[in-house]
Amino acid sequence: MRAWVVDRLEGLGALELRDLPEPPAPAAGEATVEVSAVGLNHPDLLMLSGGYQFRPALPFTPGMEGVGRILAVGEGVSPELLGHRLLLGGRTGLLAERVTMPLAALREVPEALSDSEAAGFTTGALTAWIGLVARGRITAGEHLLVLGAGGGMGLAAVSLGKALGARVTAVASDPAKLEAARHAGADSCLLADRAAPDLSSLKGACDLVFDPVGGAHVRPALKTLRWGGRYLVIGFVGGVPVAVPTNLALLQGIEIIGVRAGEAGRQDPQLGRRALSEIDRIAASGGLRPIIGLEVPFGRARDAFAAMQAGSLVGKAVIAMDRD
Repeated sequence: MRAWVVDRLEGLGALELRDLPEPPAPAAGEATVEVSAVGLNHPDLLMLSGGYQFRPALPFTPGMEGVGRILAVGEGVSPELLGHRLLLGGRTGLLAERVTMPLAALREVPEALSDSEAAGFTTGALTAWIGLVARGRITAGEHLLVLGAGGGMGLAAVSLGKALGARVTAVASDPAKLEAARHAGADSCLLADRAAPDLSSLKGACDLVFDPVGGAHVRPALKTLRWGGRYLVIGFVGGVPVAVPTNLALLQGIEIIGVRAGEAGRQDPQLGRRALSEIDRIAASGGLRPIIGLEVPFGRARDAFAAMQAGSLVGKAVIAMDRD
């Protein structure tokens, strides 16, 4: 069985395709899955160099989300699931041809999604829902500003914001990314220089900011919030975290809110189950459909990581299994 393996924290150069033993037979409550496709996320890239808050033990196989079909089941798992197409979730481990995992880490695929869309669906949609709904308390009619709106995470927030009745302004550094945001439902778009974004036209106009970028965007974006606005800290694709002038929070009466979707579900399992149920429901109705900007065969997975690292990717990168 082939799998991508990292045995040293040296970035892309440490990512190697290897032949490994088959995964163990499923124990009670487990299933073995033939992986069909895997969606990449920024934490997958950060883990290659130890730059993410979760550091798996070495060696490890990357891959947080994907889709596949059940090959074998353990005790207590219905054999009727054999052959079922299911979503896969974990902190690592999915960039392999076959995996054995707990049934609790699997769920039905919303029928509206293809394998590629399903592989790149969960992480972005879940983060968007936890951020906008559970943490941001968004309501219909509010003005949502989405930074990094051409990436997988930003596009999920645009789509979900529209599904929840918000007015959405998308910000990105490239016209192609803004076009993707329009396709995802953005009401208006703003092209911004990544190094020195000018958001002054939105000063005091927004209720909620969804920010997976950080860096130079933070201070300009804070100033777009009106009294009582909420600033959602999603991640730091734009660089290391920056110091926030807390006097802005005082003067504008705003909230700065951290969002960790996976940890939210671990701390509050009931919230985690509700979030998954809600994003699956919205996806089944056509309201959440990830844009796949790059799809490569399994043997070229490193190319997908490189595109994500270059910052040129529009939407999600997906790695599809080649069955040659």
